[in-house]
Amino acid sequence: MNPFLREKIEVMVGPIQNITVLAEQGWTSEVCQIETEAGIYLMKSSYKEKYREWLKQEANVLEKLHNQNQIPVPAYYGFIEEQDGAHLIMSFEQGVTLRVALKQAETRAEQKALIKSFGHFLQQLHETKIIQTLDRHENWLEEQLAKAEGYVKRGQTDGSVELLEKLKNSKPFPVKQTIIHGDCTIDNVLVKDGEVKLFIDVAGMTVGDPRYDESLAIRKFVNDKEDMDAFYEGYTRYRVSKEELQYFDEGLYEFF
Repeated sequence: MNPFLREKIEVMVGPIQNITVLAEQGWTSEVCQIETEAGIYLMKSSYKEKYREWLKQEANVLEKLHNQNQIPVPAYYGFIEEQDGAHLIMSFEQGVTLRVALKQAETRAEQKALIKSFGHFLQQLHETKIIQTLDRHENWLEEQLAKAEGYVKRGQTDGSVELLEKLKNSKPFPVKQTIIHGDCTIDNVLVKDGEVKLFIDVAGMTVGDPRYDESLAIRKFVNDKEDMDAFYEGYTRYRVSKEELQYFDEGLYEFF
């Protein structure tokens, strides 16, 4: 760690006693655990331009949600930008991702209880009163399609021009926008004491189309009726159609 970065971090959280690189890394960032006299913190670092942009978005979301008790997310402590990297400092939260928890579950009953908990947790988010600082007062889907077009032009996505044109010409009927996570997969929620309790990787959290969250949430369960039934025992507000699932999961998500 360079002296400039260390100094900036210590201004935020105090003198560093120990730094541990965590084995479980995301696709877009490197993650370290930082110990100080005051406590334990997490630092996410990104270096590619696209991922630095996402990390800055995540920092903005966490800062807006700091000291609120409506949406369970890590606490924000600071954001540092360097010429070739960006670093987000947040609270270190106990727990494992839902993906890990499902692998560690000893019985099918435990797995289904976790999936039901996931559905209920997501429903709570979608029913949360709109937080004005998250509301961009824009059409979320149009914004996402515009972002996707930018990624295509810059060669920053696996999604194709043909797929993008198809999505533009086959938009689903509009529904009431809610607070959404924006990347609600089984890797982006934490399980504590047998229940899904916390959202992580919240760069995309905003006011948008809840069917996007729902589609990503069930993408690993769609071929298992028991898992799908368990999810919808917890998430009862709406059930995406096959066409909506294809549009959001197999279509729009390809660009992000």
